[in-house]
Amino acid sequence: MPDSILKPINRFDGYLPIEDYGLIGDGVTAALIGRDGAVAWLCLPRFDSPPLFCSVLDHARGGAFRIVPDGLHESAQYYEPDSAVLVTEMRCSEGVLRVRDCCPLIAGADLSEDVSVTRRELLRSLTVMEGTVRVTIEMEPRGGAEAEPREGGLRIRCGAQPDLCLHLYSTVRLVGFRTSVTLKAGQSVHLLLNWRQSSSPTAEFDLERLREDTTAVWRRWISRLDYHGPQESLIRRSAITIKLLDHFENGAIVAAPTSSLPELIGGSRNWDYRYAWVRDAAFSVYALHRVGLSHEAAGFLGWVLDAVERDGTPRVMYDLDGQMPPEEREDGELEGYRRSGPVRWGNAAAAQHQHDVYGEILDCAYQWAAHHGAIPGPLWERLRKLADAAAREWRTPDHGIWEVRTSGRPFTYSAAMCQVALDRAARMAERFSLPGPCQTWRHTADEIRQAIMKEAWDEKAQSLTEHLGGGGLDASLLTLPLRRVLKADHPQMVATTRAISERLGTGGGLLYRYLPEESPDGIAGHEGAFLLCSFWLVDNLAKQGRLDEAVELYNSLCSRAGTLGLLPEEIDPSTGAFLGNYPQAFSHIGVISSGVNLSRLLRKAGRAV
Repeated sequence: MPDSILKPINRFDGYLPIEDYGLIGDGVTAALIGRDGAVAWLCLPRFDSPPLFCSVLDHARGGAFRIVPDGLHESAQYYEPDSAVLVTEMRCSEGVLRVRDCCPLIAGADLSEDVSVTRRELLRSLTVMEGTVRVTIEMEPRGGAEAEPREGGLRIRCGAQPDLCLHLYSTVRLVGFRTSVTLKAGQSVHLLLNWRQSSSPTAEFDLERLREDTTAVWRRWISRLDYHGPQESLIRRSAITIKLLDHFENGAIVAAPTSSLPELIGGSRNWDYRYAWVRDAAFSVYALHRVGLSHEAAGFLGWVLDAVERDGTPRVMYDLDGQMPPEEREDGELEGYRRSGPVRWGNAAAAQHQHDVYGEILDCAYQWAAHHGAIPGPLWERLRKLADAAAREWRTPDHGIWEVRTSGRPFTYSAAMCQVALDRAARMAERFSLPGPCQTWRHTADEIRQAIMKEAWDEKAQSLTEHLGGGGLDASLLTLPLRRVLKADHPQMVATTRAISERLGTGGGLLYRYLPEESPDGIAGHEGAFLLCSFWLVDNLAKQGRLDEAVELYNSLCSRAGTLGLLPEEIDPSTGAFLGNYPQAFSHIGVISSGVNLSRLLRKAGRAV
């Protein structure tokens, strides 16, 4: 076993800590598997489908696919190196059980191509490493199910999803949804759950080969990663984690694979993140691009611009097909993680206006074009329309990056990203001799920059504020130097960095996004510290010449990752516990982007990385 340390399994209110789950997936869906051996989250057939298992949201009624060894004392999890194959080792009173989980991929697949590589399967392999272990295999789909014996396993029909056809194959005879078997050292059981409409008996598959082929596919993809700097192993794991949130076939990237994991235990800030936010996806492909994994940018650009063309204007988020996500609704049947209800499906923010999307798309296009050296004419026609929209909309109130559920305000971040849209449009037009009103775009971009410095500046607070005309502090303003709206060492940015650190800081380098009492968001309660904001702080410190502080903070933030190298959306400042949907693309974006920034600045300073 690698450096993982066996630990006792502790539950709180009947639930494992969020950090005690590992992620596997296949570019269409993803599963969370706990240190107790349970698949506690799996939506089928894809990320944004109803959950087959969601015991992470209700341990009694959510359903799970459990591997339960007798006399379990402690366990540990780790990934097979450079892969999405998860290993859970469980020490029991009479022996040690190893469970290896993965979602098999088509042998020889290339993850840099926009094609589906899923086999629509979940493979679970159980092996006793020491002693003798009695194991119970339990499957409990949410909403109940019926099982029919079939050659090599079971055919399963789910009450909640009658159109979903499941087959569970096993190398031991299964007795319905609960089977117990005693295994000695060296003995194994393989379980293959598939959700294809047609299926073949497990005897036709070499199950060990399925896992080996899947590992090879992941290692081929990650071998293209180009990074030499701080926290290299975590950078590699972050890249794989972001890729696990990618819908391989069309380039959509979900913000997180889960819904309704709370931003505060007992609170109601619980949201469905299984959709593709333009902002989050753009951040993701930019992070991957910076470590040499550039193909994802082309896939995302094609996907989002097809969606924009279909609707006539960019939306905040889309489902995996580029359509409007379902209306937000509350699920009264599930109690929520640690009784933190409500559980929500769908997301009402999909109907909001957030003008930063113009800048997200155009900045992504700019980075992609700089790498590929050209912008095709049809693509440019679609992009210039977005630049013109940014020029019209930058003063129009919207709901901002944090998706407030109040009336709109002219958020500074949104205006800044409109400036980015215009700046990048002008740069692309000039660099590639493309048609467009470059001087007008540049003039408006400068007008926006001046408005931010004048209208968002609060002399008393000595900081830029959340919207034009003044307001509370907003940690998203730390992105202005990262998007080249203002320089990091501009006096206003230095002062803003100081103010955010002091007034939004929670200790240990953690930051709140904003203070709801100063910046009303229309939502009751509070939340944890938002990890990405702290990575933005790292970048500002580094660019202001405070390199030692930046490195110290970066390493501190990276140390908060779980033993698997996974990070949540938020951290509870008082306990360090994980909060919010998990794992969160935003947080892993921060790991990569800040690592790249630090490695470049350390080299520039002549220091070892």
